[in-house]
Amino acid sequence: MTQPLRVLVVDDDFRVAGLHRDVVASRAGFTALDPVHSLGAARLALRAHSPDLLLVDAFLPDGDGVEFVAAVDVDAFVLSAATDAATVRRALRAGALAYLTKPFEARVLAERLDRYARMRNLLGTDRPLEQEQIDRALTILHGSADATSVSRTATEQVILEGLGDGEASAAEVAERVGISRATAQRHLAALASRGQVEVRLRYGSTGRPEHRYAATR
Repeated sequence: MTQPLRVLVVDDDFRVAGLHRDVVASRAGFTALDPVHSLGAARLALRAHSPDLLLVDAFLPDGDGVEFVAAVDVDAFVLSAATDAATVRRALRAGALAYLTKPFEARVLAERLDRYARMRNLLGTDRPLEQEQIDRALTILHGSADATSVSRTATEQVILEGLGDGEASAAEVAERVGISRATAQRHLAALASRGQVEVRLRYGSTGRPEHRYAATR
């Protein structure tokens, strides 16, 4: 079973930090760690809890949040009231995966978290990645008008019906709907890139994880 992604909020405003924590806690597949309100506390939390994702304010009482993001080897979003291009560019150079300008609605952060989870899911493999997989991961993370406007093909609709409410491998889906495994794999990958199918990893006795697919609801 996939472990929930641990998220640490770093914000000196206690109320805002609590709101962001609550958004994280409301998303399936995430665990919200107790927020911290300074970079010193964030460094301690990093060692204690090994978060998967940081939500960091750009400016904190004891230092620069963007510099902190650049210094740690952890995925991060920068959340800031600063809208000047220089700060945004600096955050992106630091490695921030997203930059959200405060104040923002809860749904905006929720959407970015869901995209991040799908991106992590797609890149959750030790095997070499093809360029198509990398491009798809970046499209999922940053969003694409094209990706959300593509309609389901007839084959994809049949595959979704074959998945039903459970999960299955590409081979199982292929057998259920009467298509080849390669065709099922290709269409499942397309559905996953648009967020219509979730990809899960199941580890068996052989050590190589099996990809399992489930329709998102």
